[in-house]
Amino acid sequence: MKKITFAFFLITQITFSQILNVESLRKVTDTSGWSGAINLNLELKRNTNDFINLGSNIHVQYKMNKHLILFKNDVSFEKIEGENFDNSLVSHLRYNYRFHDKIAWEAFTQGQYNKINLINFRGLLGTGPRFKLSNSENYKFYLGTLVMYEYEEVDDGITPIQRDIRGSSYLSFSLYPTDKVSFVSTTYYQPNLSAFSDYRISSQSSFLITVFKNFALQINYVFTYDAFPAVGIPKSQYNFNTGFTYSFD
Repeated sequence: MKKITFAFFLITQITFSQILNVESLRKVTDTSGWSGAINLNLELKRNTNDFINLGSNIHVQYKMNKHLILFKNDVSFEKIEGENFDNSLVSHLRYNYRFHDKIAWEAFTQGQYNKINLINFRGLLGTGPRFKLSNSENYKFYLGTLVMYEYEEVDDGITPIQRDIRGSSYLSFSLYPTDKVSFVSTTYYQPNLSAFSDYRISSQSSFLITVFKNFALQINYVFTYDAFPAVGIPKSQYNFNTGFTYSFD
């Protein structure tokens, strides 16, 4: 089943998350083949300054029997009075092999750039098991316990290049109390395995209410905490947005 989704967000209080929520990318489908989502946005504004914001995100998923491949690419470009202010890019590729009804093995790679967080480049390569903790189709719980290699360059003039081995554990649940209401939440914990005081936490929750067929109200909230961010960057950040989503098969 092919599925394309366009989302139009109305209100945004934003700092860009440093941890990509992969659970939000998974499309639930019982059929093999391609599915995906596309979001494009453009904002032009003039008050005391000229403001331009361009953004796009593309998600493609391919499922075949026990195999699942996910690809995600997010780009954001912001310019104020001709000066680049807040640009970011995340590309993520993940492979799942389900060898048991409740256990799958995951492997992934990710590249990231984030100007506002002073991340010139962050590269990840990881693998580990993913466990399904429930049988209900209306209430789904998952646990992942992965290990990843991280290479990071930050632009604060002080922090050296980081080459670390991190854990990446997550707990995710999806609740579907009715056919018109859904709630999805995922929390990640990513410690440096050689220095557990160096860790990151990210929690993302999404609430969706179907207004009528293929048209829904969606509310998202993301909170991130980094014990050792680049110099001058706050340890905790959050992102809140709400808007409408139109989808079709």
